[in-house]
Amino acid sequence: MPTREEIFQKVQETLVDALVVEPEEVTREATLTGDLGAESIDFLDIVFRLEKAFNIKIPRGDLFPEEVLDDPKYVADGKLTAEGAEELKRRMPWAADHIREGLEIQDLFTVDMIVSFIESKLNQMAASQN
Repeated sequence: MPTREEIFQKVQETLVDALVVEPEEVTREATLTGDLGAESIDFLDIVFRLEKAFNIKIPRGDLFPEEVLDDPKYVADGKLTAEGAEELKRRMPWAADHIREGLEIQDLFTVDMIVSFIESKLNQMAASQN
């Protein structure tokens, strides 16, 4: 099982390649859209690259739940509604402490959130093999 730092380093490499940014730009706090300039098409590429880098399967909507973010009852004026924040906390427990009502969608997905997701996925795989 890789350490959290090792996971971060692989996620950082993945994002540098996928988004064509400099490694120093990919900090734990960096947001994919706001800071790193990711667009919706980039999210598919990022998922594919993460699957390959960590040898895992990421079902559509697991890491980036687009259908929630496209629903006006969950997002209004580019920000999470109270209902949207609760729905994302339920679907994304690895990021629950980051999600809150009023959070701008462009600030939702951080590098550290991806690290937490990968860590939880690897822990699930390890637990299922025991």
